[in-house]
Amino acid sequence: MVDSHPQTKQVQEIAADYNHLPERYIRKQDEEYGSVNNAGVSSPITDDIPVVDVSLLTSSLSELDKLKSAVSSWGCFQAINHGIESSFLEKVREISKVFFGLSMEEKKKYMRAQNDLEGYGNDMVLSHNQTLDWTDRLYLTVLPKHQQKLQLWPQNPSHFREILDEYSCKIESINKLVLKALARSLDLEENCFLNQYGTNSTTNARFNYYPPCQWPEKVLGVKPHADGSAITVLLQDKEVEGLQILKDDEWVGVPIVCDALTINIGDQLEIMSNGVFKSPVHRVLVNSENERMTLAMFCMPQTEKDIGVVDELVTCERPRLYKNVTFTTDFFFKNYQQGRRAIDACKI
Repeated sequence: MVDSHPQTKQVQEIAADYNHLPERYIRKQDEEYGSVNNAGVSSPITDDIPVVDVSLLTSSLSELDKLKSAVSSWGCFQAINHGIESSFLEKVREISKVFFGLSMEEKKKYMRAQNDLEGYGNDMVLSHNQTLDWTDRLYLTVLPKHQQKLQLWPQNPSHFREILDEYSCKIESINKLVLKALARSLDLEENCFLNQYGTNSTTNARFNYYPPCQWPEKVLGVKPHADGSAITVLLQDKEVEGLQILKDDEWVGVPIVCDALTINIGDQLEIMSNGVFKSPVHRVLVNSENERMTLAMFCMPQTEKDIGVVDELVTCERPRLYKNVTFTTDFFFKNYQQGRRAIDACKI
């Protein structure tokens, strides 16, 4: 991965200059997926995205069926009763708000290295014609703990590490519970997806800050993409919407559900499930007046060996759709920044 054209300014700094929008951030229509109507800057917010009661997944067959239907059709769901207290979610949001509210000089103490994803910064630039996302990020490996680069973890607020460590453990528990439930929903042995995680699976946290932009129709907070994870758990902004899912060639806005976690399938689980579960293409819009902050947790299988389709899901009616693949972060991001889906390179 070569960061040959590092950005000298963060998006938050660029956003403060209301007279100039750099060409590098202006979205290109041909980078959208399919024959998608991109007129305007917003899409209808839908109530159709399923809401799943996570606490019932071990006891209710109807809730299990709802989960299966959700990720087979939408590729995502709103998880409620997930076991994380509302008051703790507030603490998680607060550490993000405090960090992004620090002076630029203070934030840049945690700047990512030129060829590294981890740390504070914005897009890694791979080409001269790459469109950049209207967002600044703090990207950290949180699990396993021995892979944490603590020099990149903010010391302000002082309880940042404590809160993020605790949140990471809670997300790991939800990840395991959901993966087991998804396996059971297909009448598979409940650990069949988790077994492909190996002993060196990782969880990465990405704190996202989307500054207001007075030309919201010209930029995207995040370009259209699907995640390279097995599952992604998103803590949305409490008030400002922006996430959209591509469903049936239409962009659909994802609503904010109080205290819910928005969970979506990633490419690696689509591969493991032989395409039964969908890794949805999604993007992020920005707001002309309000900043937006979210926290995405990417739950990733190990990269020491290939992941592949669960054998029981290969039938005469549904032949194997994907080859075995080592799905590394570099592999994913090189495809993402060039406007391609990584999973397409995995198809047979």
